Amino acid sequence: MSRQKITSIFLAIALVTSVLALPAVTVLRKSPEFTIADSSGRTTQLSSFKGKVVVMEFLFVKSQHCMRVAAMLNKLNSELGQRGFQAVGIVFDPPNAEGTGAQLLPAVVDYFKLTYPLGYASKDDVDNYLGRNPNEILNIPQVVVIDRAGMIRATSGGRGGDPALEDENSLRTLILGLLKEMPPDSKTK
Repeated sequence: MSRQKITSIFLAIALVTSVLALPAVTVLRKSPEFTIADSSGRTTQLSSFKGKVVVMEFLFVKSQHCMRVAAMLNKLNSELGQRGFQAVGIVFDPPNAEGTGAQLLPAVVDYFKLTYPLGYASKDDVDNYLGRNPNEILNIPQVVVIDRAGMIRATSGGRGGDPALEDENSLRTLILGLLKEMPPDSKTK
């Protein structure tokens, strides 16, 4: 085989490999509405946070990894909340498990001294919001980052998800960048 042909094959393989190695990009889309029900039965609509940068974590209460991300979001919410950041936690129960998440909300809020809303939703409501089909493997936590205009800018877990959103430094960098973007109302003035 000629040297040129070997080089061409090598370059073609390198190109295909590099394209496959690129991180999946979340398609920018409007966040669907979502109802957040707290332990007292009070509900809040996700759209009520429009104008803020929102990070929603869909979590299992009995997952140490989810609880670590919740603690990180609490820290970020305390530090960045005054600048227009809002963390939101949504507890739901694992498939084929007894429904215990809603009962544990007050204990989780108290234990972590949460400075952000923590609510409960059914697995079906979570799947509908995330666009998850029944055949997909459920990765938790699921983190969804929503910009000031209500557009989903990034997700972790699931199809095309970015697990770096579960890292404090990566998430902080993304949040700070989104906080610098103009709120929807100020663009028209």
